[in-house]
Amino acid sequence: MSAREEVLEHHVEGHVAGTTRLFLWVWVALLFMTGLETLLAYEDMTLLIMLTLLMGISVIKTGFIMSYFMHLRFERMGLFLMIVPAVVFIICMILIFLYPDSIRLMHMQMR
Repeated sequence: MSAREEVLEHHVEGHVAGTTRLFLWVWVALLFMTGLETLLAYEDMTLLIMLTLLMGISVIKTGFIMSYFMHLRFERMGLFLMIVPAVVFIICMILIFLYPDSIRLMHMQMR
């Protein structure tokens, strides 16, 4: 039975699962991105560009891990229930910790 037939059979039964080959490709992609992050850390470039690239690659890696190794690619509601509260929490933390400091710094500079 081919890998495609195997995936289709799982889909018909109501449970969709990836194949070993798919997980191996995802693992290789994650390994490649980790190596790229390591190389970027040693490159001589401006801090803003380096951090933007590293954060972007990290977000992509997080998406791969959540989608394939946590099996959320096949569970749309589970993905939604993980991402939305996390984004709300992050925004709240930014507002709680950074907003008062920015107001304080603004008043310090005016004097």
